[in-house]
Amino acid sequence: MTPRFLYVRLRPSQMSDGNGRLAQPITVERMKRGDLPRVMEIERQCFATPWHESAYLTELSNRSAYYVAGWADDELVGYAGLWIILDEAHITTIGVDPTRRGRKIGEQLLVAMLDEAIARGARRVTLEVRERNHVAQNLYRKYGFTPAAIRRGYYSDNNENAVVMWISDTRDPGYQEKLRGLKDTLRQEMVQSEVPAQAEPS
Repeated sequence: MTPRFLYVRLRPSQMSDGNGRLAQPITVERMKRGDLPRVMEIERQCFATPWHESAYLTELSNRSAYYVAGWADDELVGYAGLWIILDEAHITTIGVDPTRRGRKIGEQLLVAMLDEAIARGARRVTLEVRERNHVAQNLYRKYGFTPAAIRRGYYSDNNENAVVMWISDTRDPGYQEKLRGLKDTLRQEMVQSEVPAQAEPS
């Protein structure tokens, strides 16, 4: 399987997507076999070259892999996965229901991947992103990824190049402090999104 990363339409500096929709808090759980029908539904909506369900079945039994599902309102709205080999983690995929994009679901899944990578002792974290996907690249830069290389013609659907991005040292105290701050901000946005709006006085 070719690892890939979804073109996530997120506005990293905003809680709302500009259309009045607030950030959507999700519950992240380990992906199960029973989740796959819904995962595949989102997969086909998100990717020009979707993985087969058999690929996910293989990943769920792979000891070096970690896959999660994101839930909101009792519905599976996104998923993510990574591989961890020795001290290196590779984020392989993130998929978000197209009707739920722009609500920081992808960002929450990215944080879940980083947390798991760090918990398993990964020092470096990598992913690929489409060269023209500047919005997603900005999100990854926000979380400490930096461009490291170009893979020519990496995406088979349109022969687009991939930018390889890295976090070089998750154990660096400066990076850990940065990540804590970003997670605190994200949590605050999730709390604010759940506070009912108060009617203006007449």
